[in-house]
Amino acid sequence: MVVFIIRRTLLMIPVLLGATILCFVLVDVVNDPVQDMVFEIQQSTGEPVPQSTVDALEESLYYDRSIPERYWIWLTGMGDTNGDIGLLKGQWGPSIEGSAMDIGYEISTRFWITLRLVLFATLASIGIAILAGVVSAVKQYSRTDYTLTFLGFLFLAMPVFWLGSLFKEGAVQLNKILGSTVFQTYGSGSTGFQGNGWEVFVDSLPYLIVPTLVLMLGGYAAISRYQRASMLEVMNSDYVRLARAKGVRNRTVMRRHALRTALIPVATFAPLALSGAMGGAMVTESIFGWRGLGVYSLDAIRAGDTFVVMAYVLISGLVVLIGVLISDILYGVLDPRIRYE
Repeated sequence: MVVFIIRRTLLMIPVLLGATILCFVLVDVVNDPVQDMVFEIQQSTGEPVPQSTVDALEESLYYDRSIPERYWIWLTGMGDTNGDIGLLKGQWGPSIEGSAMDIGYEISTRFWITLRLVLFATLASIGIAILAGVVSAVKQYSRTDYTLTFLGFLFLAMPVFWLGSLFKEGAVQLNKILGSTVFQTYGSGSTGFQGNGWEVFVDSLPYLIVPTLVLMLGGYAAISRYQRASMLEVMNSDYVRLARAKGVRNRTVMRRHALRTALIPVATFAPLALSGAMGGAMVTESIFGWRGLGVYSLDAIRAGDTFVVMAYVLISGLVVLIGVLISDILYGVLDPRIRYE
């Protein structure tokens, strides 16, 4: 198992490199932040921008280099002239906002906000989806099955931005009915709150409920359908029929024999749920006013801030790959036929 984990961890390196190269090229092709900054200066001053100013902007953002050279500088820091770039040196690169925007600081503060939302939503969606899928399979073609199936397809068809707006307005109206602010609908915590890690977490709980629910429902809808189909297939397998024929109680058959095997497809699907939650966090954070990594990267994409986008791609890719690794480990735990040697 240890050798397998090390091997899979090493395989993450070329995957991340490939993802960052592809993203770097795409961002560079579709955006030219220097030209955008020159246009804004012209709009504010009403005068042509001197070529020396344009050259200084290009040099500060390393746009005076070719794409391969700029990527190499971003990755290694070799050829850096300003001392602000080089991933291997712990420098994320310059932002178009200038020295006032420290990408490393923004990432370190916003990452934990987004991770909290994504992990809660992913774990909740997987847990509820497993329960709903098993109940639907055991009570196939019953009212419970039809109800859960309807809810699954309903939430699967709802886009995150619409569902988020709907739940936010619903939470506001519910607060009015209750006469107190039970569900917070803006921000990720109390303004100016200071405390240790646990106190900050407890303070964030009222702010976490509605965004987590919004982000959870999309993942729940997809996973529950997988779980139902997998459970139905296992329930009709020969070894489950044999256990029933031996007189084993149905609850024991479901828990000890059917459920473990039926969880294998869900373990495979879990990383996709995690990546979907990372993407959905962009929209959810925008709706609920969270200062997380998702809304930060979304603003960077709009502005063409290359190095902020690259930071988001690297971090989100790393989170998803760690999820894939955990999924592979769980796959071996759930399926006794698989041995990692």
